[in-house]
Amino acid sequence: MIGDWTASRPQAHLRLPAQGLLARGSRLRRYDWVLTAAVLSLSAIGVLLVAAATRPLEPRHPYATAEHQVLFLAIGLMLAVAASLADYRSIRALAPVIYGLALLGLAATFVIGTDVHGAKAWIRIGGGLEIQPSEFTKLAMIVLVGMLFNVRLDDRYEVRDIDVVRALVLMAIPMGIVLLQNDLGTCLVMLAIMFGMVAVGGAPTRWVAGLSVGFAGVAVFAVKLHILHTYQVGRLTSFLHPDSAACLQKDCYNAHQAVLAIGSGGFSGTGLFRGPQINGGHVPAASTDFIFATAGEELGFVGATLIVVLMTIVLWRGLRIATHAPDMFGRIVATGVVCWLAFESFENIGMNIGIMPVTGIPLQFVSYGGSSLFASMLAVGLLQNVHMQTQAAQNSGGGL
Repeated sequence: MIGDWTASRPQAHLRLPAQGLLARGSRLRRYDWVLTAAVLSLSAIGVLLVAAATRPLEPRHPYATAEHQVLFLAIGLMLAVAASLADYRSIRALAPVIYGLALLGLAATFVIGTDVHGAKAWIRIGGGLEIQPSEFTKLAMIVLVGMLFNVRLDDRYEVRDIDVVRALVLMAIPMGIVLLQNDLGTCLVMLAIMFGMVAVGGAPTRWVAGLSVGFAGVAVFAVKLHILHTYQVGRLTSFLHPDSAACLQKDCYNAHQAVLAIGSGGFSGTGLFRGPQINGGHVPAASTDFIFATAGEELGFVGATLIVVLMTIVLWRGLRIATHAPDMFGRIVATGVVCWLAFESFENIGMNIGIMPVTGIPLQFVSYGGSSLFASMLAVGLLQNVHMQTQAAQNSGGGL
């Protein structure tokens, strides 16, 4: 009876849920799961490291900061899913609106902003939560330039000099505002994004060479003309003379303590929550700017290498998505995201091990902070969106 009853059941009905989720062409199958796994792994490691870095500083509520990070992660994942499922053409069409809102957010910091470590780049929204508009401005720049160059190629025009100038001016506006906020680190990230998008956006080769020379010239003039503050120049050049007494007492102190922490971790680390440098509070910003030092001390060479490998996988998948993008918009968006993540991860890890200047740039997906995590997850969602559009175009045999 049981066998007959089972045989009489419509077998297709039993397979419907799986077929709906994993059917050929479904959105779930189009996700880049290697990218997803790498991002989730980095985020999980980040929660553990935030807990390890902050527990000694919060004896009454030892895991309060880590709990905040878990909440940020949950919100970030929802933002990533929303960005991946958003209508591709709508993102392109709304790029000017997104850019305008980003500029309004930057301008609002001068009216209702909060000064944090000398940079007036944050807006306090209550409940102990602060938002940094410049993090989301990076995304706005990326989608706007992608839209501008894509429109030109859709109209069967080559990208001309005037198109490059227009894109550079539109990117320079938020960069100038960020400099007025006294946030040099974010401005450097935006420069890296600008260079990458111009390089792959079909701009004449002379623009890529010109930007390289121009960036170097601006850096020299900024130092010679004392446009930068003395402490900014000190931070940017401190890694060139890390053993000087003045540097160790002031500009190099944080980086020096980070190097000591990483060195004390050895191959396998002291163990999570057992790092003497971290537990002793000797490494400033151990949950944010110098979280890689926390990994180096408590997880050792093995743990630090794992973070580098996972970040490399994220960048590799991003480059792969850019290479196979269905149109110029997708290619520029993916390239801009990769340039953003690559520069920030290299700079953060570099300043932790003493080969790059201290700029206050976080380690994506790992460092504590809502704004950075939200923006990074939105960027991953955009990568997934481009990947899904590529898969859809390949399955249909057409383009967008």
